[in-house]
Amino acid sequence: MQRRNFIKKASLAGAGVSAGLLNSKAYANVQMPEPVKMKITKIRYYSAPGYTKPLFNQARGIVAVETDGGIIGIGEGGAKDTIEQVAQMLIGENPFSIEHLWQNLYRGMFYPPGREKLHALGALEMALWDIKGKALGVPVYELLGGATRKYVECYATGFNASKGSTEYERAKDCIAAGLRTYRTGPTGGNGEERFDFYEHTKKTIEHCKRLDDAVGGSGNWAIDLHTRFDTPEAIKICDALEKLEPYFVEDIIRSENPGVYKTIRQMTKVPIAVGEQFGDRWDINELIENRLIDYSRITLPNSGGILELKKIAAMCETHYVGMIPHFTGPLSTAALVHVLGSSSPTRCMMELAGGEPERPPYFNDEYLHFKHGKLYLNPSPGLGVNFDPKKATFVMEVVTKTKFPHPILQSNDGSVHGW
Repeated sequence: MQRRNFIKKASLAGAGVSAGLLNSKAYANVQMPEPVKMKITKIRYYSAPGYTKPLFNQARGIVAVETDGGIIGIGEGGAKDTIEQVAQMLIGENPFSIEHLWQNLYRGMFYPPGREKLHALGALEMALWDIKGKALGVPVYELLGGATRKYVECYATGFNASKGSTEYERAKDCIAAGLRTYRTGPTGGNGEERFDFYEHTKKTIEHCKRLDDAVGGSGNWAIDLHTRFDTPEAIKICDALEKLEPYFVEDIIRSENPGVYKTIRQMTKVPIAVGEQFGDRWDINELIENRLIDYSRITLPNSGGILELKKIAAMCETHYVGMIPHFTGPLSTAALVHVLGSSSPTRCMMELAGGEPERPPYFNDEYLHFKHGKLYLNPSPGLGVNFDPKKATFVMEVVTKTKFPHPILQSNDGSVHGW
């Protein structure tokens, strides 16, 4: 009922605006809609069955944010402890105030969140967008400015079409299935095998030559060096790959010091992709602003939320940097389609592990629209997801606001600042 009343008022207001172009008195008499007065009452956290990675920053917990208006938003990410702390700050708040809440959650406990806490913040912020879209009866991409493309191209890390075949045959199958690019990794260093810089530099170069032959060049392949090599070997690989024209070369060097790319950028002309180990915009802004990379790999929920990734997309557009987010959980994949599908025409692709989207039983099957290697915009309200909690594992719920006494600093206009 609340949603219908809000939409009705909004429709009347829209009609009044049209009339107001002809008659200012008619416009003055129109009752404009009040902000939706909805409050967050409960946040539940579930673990995803079958997903056992014990990593804070790759957790796939499911959050269900409940409101007194009967609308429940679904998000994905975060671990129990990080979700619990952030969720306690949301109880009693208006879920429509997404930017204000994000600033409060980011700054409100004095210490800016590290990447693990950002992961939890991203999960909860994702759920707020789901609530807003469901309340207004529109998909999230409409709230972000509307569609700018019909679909998002995809690339595969691994491809399982021909089980038991060679990687080169699977790469050919990947391209034949409609995906834009096949992504590989360096040879060696897996499991118990020891990694030798000299030996595996040569083997990686040879592997890429064979892969390029298999898929017919034309940027149909890319490689992630996984930060395994030191600068001399990394540049030797890049020099050898330059004439093969890969779509991108990822994580050429270790990620702790982004400033190293001032050197790397001068030493190679291959398209550089960086960011899967990063979080918010302050992790990557200098790489983008100084054009030290060609593609950002920052993803959801690692960025801290949908709006944060949208801001990164704006930076990328400004500096002509593409976006190819790292693969992530199934719901986060759906959320990425909304962000990339409503962002600038800057070149972008999405990564699918195995070349197919995941379809976990706890989500509705049509939450992702995938066809011929592409992910299409989902026009259903919110993120387009229905969650069945009976098919996930309940972990905890948060129903009371934090009692932690740390002050929140607000200016006279009500905006949140660092305390």
